[in-house]
Amino acid sequence: MSTALFPWLKALHITFMVCWFAGIFYLPRLFVNHALDPERAVHERLCVMERKLYRFITPFAFLTVLFGLWLLFAYNDVYGYLRNGWMHAKLTLVVLLAVYHWICGRILRDFAAGRNTRGHVFYRWFNELPVLILFGSVILVVVRPF
Repeated sequence: MSTALFPWLKALHITFMVCWFAGIFYLPRLFVNHALDPERAVHERLCVMERKLYRFITPFAFLTVLFGLWLLFAYNDVYGYLRNGWMHAKLTLVVLLAVYHWICGRILRDFAAGRNTRGHVFYRWFNELPVLILFGSVILVVVRPF
């Protein structure tokens, strides 16, 4: 594969990742507001916002993973990367973020169906998880501590 392609793959991977994280940071904030305000009109507006945001960021999640895997397997020494502990940790964080994304989809369906049983404090804490995943991912890729 051409070495001129690598910077483009990295740029697209990072761009899609930023878009995914932007949405995944905002969606639980909508859940906080949703849990705080029981008014029907607000409920309906938030359901629409949550659904549209989730549908908007889901392709970014797939593109992030796709370009990340492309980068991983495009390198000549993919097995060398896979022998490194930092790569295993990073891939674990990506899986955790994908699970978090899926859980967000479940939560927005629960809100839409009127089945939410959690309060705003839960969603405030829930909102912090992707920050930890982002922090860990960046440290692992840049520092490669192990």
